[in-house]
Amino acid sequence: MKMKLPIENRKSKIENAFTLVELLIVIAIIGILVGFTIPVLKSVKRTQYISHATAELKQLEAAIESYKASHGFYPPGNGVAPGYLPGALTNQLYYELEGTTYNDATHIYTTLDGATSIDSTTFGLLTDGLNIGGFANATKSGGDENSPTAKNFITGLKPPTATFAAHNNNLTVFVTSLGGPDTTYQPVGQPDVNPFRYVYPGVNNPNGYDLWVQLEISGKTNLVCNWNTRPQINSPLP
Repeated sequence: MKMKLPIENRKSKIENAFTLVELLIVIAIIGILVGFTIPVLKSVKRTQYISHATAELKQLEAAIESYKASHGFYPPGNGVAPGYLPGALTNQLYYELEGTTYNDATHIYTTLDGATSIDSTTFGLLTDGLNIGGFANATKSGGDENSPTAKNFITGLKPPTATFAAHNNNLTVFVTSLGGPDTTYQPVGQPDVNPFRYVYPGVNNPNGYDLWVQLEISGKTNLVCNWNTRPQINSPLP
């Protein structure tokens, strides 16, 4: 035999329960809060990406300035890129800052750490390669005692690099560790390979050099560069 709750107990349970209208109001409020939170989270993430890329750019700037102090000039730019042609992507900055040795017999440049080499006989053949005669920061075999000796200007934590096929060579460049960061952003046709662009003499810095990287975040490019402290949205630069 079922026991009936006293009327006052049943009334207390009804008063303590949510009504359907109250539940709908709570759900609506949660939806509004989520709607406000998602854009904020995206903005925070974008700020983190930009701060990270800026720190990597500053690290390269320090190495470039050390190169200038030692050689009296900035690392040469890609001769195929007067301004902002694709040569800015396939630049030789890695080889100049890392330092190389040149073998006269094989025409091969090898970085001082032995990590990579490049055949100089294919320089300048294609517009997506290196339209240069060689690397300035190089120790040449067979040179006399007065010949310059290559020096590594990358000190401390080494900036990330990537190697990809370009100009009949496997070309190594400095890249941002962030990737695109959108996976659809592939400036050299390979996933997660997003090079730092370099042009010398600079266009925006005519007395120096231009150094930049494009970050694609949520479908929009964000230009992180050495001539403007504020990222530029959807800049046409490569």
